[in-house]
Amino acid sequence: MAMWDITERPAQEQFDFWREVICQAFVPLAPTRTSAGEPGFAARVETRTLGSINRADIRSQPQLTSHGPREVSRSQGAFYFVNLQLAGRCAVRNGGTESVVAPGQFTVLDTTEPYYLGFDTEWRMLSYRIPHEQLSRRLPDPGRGTGHPVDGAAGLGGVVTALMRSLWELDDGTATSALIELEQSFAAVVAVALGGEQQRDPRHRDQRALHDGTRAAILRHVDAHLGDPALSVASVCRAFSISPRLLHTLFETQEQSFAETVRALRLDRCARMLADPRQTATITEVAARNGYPDPAAFSRAFRRRFGTAPSELRPRPSR
Repeated sequence: MAMWDITERPAQEQFDFWREVICQAFVPLAPTRTSAGEPGFAARVETRTLGSINRADIRSQPQLTSHGPREVSRSQGAFYFVNLQLAGRCAVRNGGTESVVAPGQFTVLDTTEPYYLGFDTEWRMLSYRIPHEQLSRRLPDPGRGTGHPVDGAAGLGGVVTALMRSLWELDDGTATSALIELEQSFAAVVAVALGGEQQRDPRHRDQRALHDGTRAAILRHVDAHLGDPALSVASVCRAFSISPRLLHTLFETQEQSFAETVRALRLDRCARMLADPRQTATITEVAARNGYPDPAAFSRAFRRRFGTAPSELRPRPSR
């Protein structure tokens, strides 16, 4: 457990400590003070861990807080924050949406994307930081739903807020095995609540259809360029004018990532060619035609996928 009580510092140093220490401790943030008058900036932060999840009880003064492109580029690791508003209001701007989170509501923020928070009065929140992969792999669409307020008084939102309050009371003496189970359960409950919000949003259904169509077009492009060793995330993003993040998002709900999909398609085509008795090309030539100019790398990848050497697929000559 860690505790920062900024009121224990000289008044003229308090905001600087908030900006330079507290706002860099969990994810880079750039705060701007909005209240005039007294030089002090009363704030208090208490943190506790829960497996790989960081829990924080935060109380502070009016301010604008930015996690803009500069802060995103400086972030170490990818996380989601689940922020339960306990007092005061939080104006959230995330992507093209703006909303206000009231006491009793929570919102989810993605540290790999810019977001901006505004507090017009003194405020308090419980904030849980979850490793990105724990939540994104459970969501039907990891790119949607962040920044929107979720009612924490009833339904799935009520389950999340009740769990946040209960988990906050756990002390450091909880067994490690129990902490792992609890952090997984919390991520699962948040994903169910956020996923429910996405499914109810008609924009989400439209977005899913768009994603499905884009993914299908990308797969056709990949299939037509399997022999190009330069086929990569960068080349596909240029061809479709999309970002690498969106490309990876398109494959997050699939059984294989983009890179795994390309590798499987290449190796499957190689296997079909090698098993074809009409095929006269050598193993090295087959590999090169399908994006594997390095014979040793091809052989290793082939064995990992099929459990056998490429030569074993070649038809035996008849006697």
